[in-house]
Amino acid sequence: MDYWRTNLAEYEIIDNFLDEEQFRVIQKVLMSHEFPWFYQDNVTNDPKVGMTNTENFYFSHLFCIDGERNSNFYGLVKPVFDALDTKAIVRAKANLYPNKNKAIKDAPHVDYEYEHKGAIFYINTNNGCTVLEDGTEVNSVANRVLLFKPNKLHYSTSPTDEKTRVNININYF
Repeated sequence: MDYWRTNLAEYEIIDNFLDEEQFRVIQKVLMSHEFPWFYQDNVTNDPKVGMTNTENFYFSHLFCIDGERNSNFYGLVKPVFDALDTKAIVRAKANLYPNKNKAIKDAPHVDYEYEHKGAIFYINTNNGCTVLEDGTEVNSVANRVLLFKPNKLHYSTSPTDEKTRVNININYF
């Protein structure tokens, strides 16, 4: 793993997070036309955000919620959970943000308000990014993981240089 450590108290970026073979298996499945994606009309369900922008839709796939498996593809992403040394998973989901021919900034939000760990594992390289509360922009780079505090404000942006931006968002202990 290549480590790029910046402000470790707030976040950490690790490139080449999984070994190449493990990563390619996950990437191949998530980027295939056979993987089941589900339409979401808004990036956040946070009632305090109140975002109703019709451009903020995306697609997701829920692997796990409240420690319960929710997908037949759970085993596919288990190497990510193992590499993170998860003890308990609050939620793990894949996100697919389509190219909307312009950069769309999603609403700043928190995943859950209580303190826990968060990781965003990037499946493909594109010019969409994750923006943290302090304004730090983390580029979407294939096989990169962002470790951050998901109870702090953050948001994502859609890609304009590729058809999609795909990542896995994990909330865990």
